[in-house]
Amino acid sequence: MTADDVEPVNWAQSEYAAHLSASQYAMALAAVGQYRRHVQGWWADGWDLLLTPTVAAPPLPIGGLYGEQGDGVEPANPMAPSIRAGRFVAFTPQFNASGQPAISLPFALERRWAADRRAARGAYGREDVLIRVASQIEAAAPWADRRPPA
Repeated sequence: MTADDVEPVNWAQSEYAAHLSASQYAMALAAVGQYRRHVQGWWADGWDLLLTPTVAAPPLPIGGLYGEQGDGVEPANPMAPSIRAGRFVAFTPQFNASGQPAISLPFALERRWAADRRAARGAYGREDVLIRVASQIEAAAPWADRRPPA
């Protein structure tokens, strides 16, 4: 396999990882495990639901991760798509790493359909709480027949 076989960001990550030792990898896994335990403690303190924005900015246009100009990210940088994505999905990586259930819900006004969404996060194994909350929100403000603007 060569750099021509994969996207530049994947190749750059592979090159970076090739220089890490097994000990560094094990320490990184341990850090993620420690983070998950810390997050679990938050839920154990009595919280049932965490509501956050789903994304930090309106959705990007198709191709927006690759070649957006004037945003301070050098286009030739192979990590440019990840840097741009990190700015957009600022509210999700920490929950992806912790393995908590989450659900994205539309709370939008018609003119802001795509930009105004909220994500509810629940404790480990408590998808039932998220589904009940989503059901109550949909009953109060139905969205099944709504479509985003063209």
